[in-house]
Order: sequence, then C-alpha cells, then structure tokens
Amino acid sequence: MSMILGLVAVGDADIERLLADPVLVWRVVSPDNPELYEQARKAARRPSLFGRLFRGSKAAAPAEGGPGPAELAFDAATGLRTDLEKSWHGIHYLLTGTAWEGDPPLNFLLLGGRVVGDIDVGYGPAHALTAAETRSASDALGRLGDEELRGRFDPAAMMKRKIYPEIWDRDPDEDDTLEYLMENVGALREFLAQVVGRSQGLVVYIS
Repeated sequence: MSMILGLVAVGDADIERLLADPVLVWRVVSPDNPELYEQARKAARRPSLFGRLFRGSKAAAPAEGGPGPAELAFDAATGLRTDLEKSWHGIHYLLTGTAWEGDPPLNFLLLGGRVVGDIDVGYGPAHALTAAETRSASDALGRLGDEELRGRFDPAAMMKRKIYPEIWDRDPDEDDTLEYLMENVGALREFLAQVVGRSQGLVVYIS
C-alpha cells in the first residue's frame, strides 16, 4: 500500500485547537469521511479502564449537554491542500541528507512543528507547523536552488538508506526518478508560497 504525504493549510488558532483536542485532526486530514471523526470522538468519550475500575461498573456516562469538543474555524471543504505522492521521502533526503532526521527548518516534512496527539492517521500522528514555522521552512527551501538539490541526488546512498519507495536506481531513460522528485519540489515550493501568502500554518501527515 502506498504511503502518501499530505499537507493542509490551517490557521494558527486552529492549530492550537488541534493540539488541545487531537481528535479534530480527522476533520483536517479526511474531511470527506466524517465517520472517522465521529468514531474517534466516540472512542475518546469512553471511560478508561482505570476509570471503570475505580468508579465501579455503574459509573455514569458523560452528561449530555455538557461542554463539547472544540470546533475548528477551518473549512475542510475549501481548505488549501496538496500531496507529494510518493516523493516525500526522497525530497526529505534532498533537503536534509538523512533518512529520518535532519536539522530544522529543512526537516519540516517529517519532523517540523508539534505532533498532534497520538492519533494514528495512517502512518503515525500528524504534525502541525505554525505560520511562523511554515514561513521559515518556505524561506529555507527558497534558499536552495534546484541545481543544488539535483546535486544531492545519490541513488546508491538513497537505496542503501531505504528511502521510500526505493526506486532511485532505476534507469533514467525508463523512469527518471530525479525529475519525479524535482517536479514535486516545484509543486511544494508553489504550495508553501500560497500558504505563507495566507499567513497560515500546516498540518502534515502520511496516509
């Protein structure tokens, strides 16, 4: 099954709501499937095993009409979003020279910002970058020219480090994987510029 990295533009106020109430992340990463959010919300309302043991088997359910979960100002239907298909790990390698590490802000695709709770949205939790962190990532990427990034492409090293999807040593006459990466780098540059222009941050996830 493919691993796709998605990015969604979200304002700072909504990022704080997500961090305070991580179940809301489903409204951002999967707006077309509201059942995922509802199921996660119901699961979050269930009393824990610890709570059941110490309250007894007849413990009351949470009161109806009490304080509800936070809501997002974010409009999932019109939110600015994109994905990097299966190029994300290769781009991370070009930006950082590492498989899973790297220094900020260029490690933003995998490690930027703060983790949104422990909600597994496909391949681990999402993470959220504020508008300032997103601008910093965009500026850092802007300082790297395409030729410099091309010069960092090392198929042998990428295969050795198991950079997903491990296609980098293919014959470029048959499958030009470097051009595939650079096309997605270009798309990422344009997307970040739009997000920064809106003074928004990002939610980044792999599904």
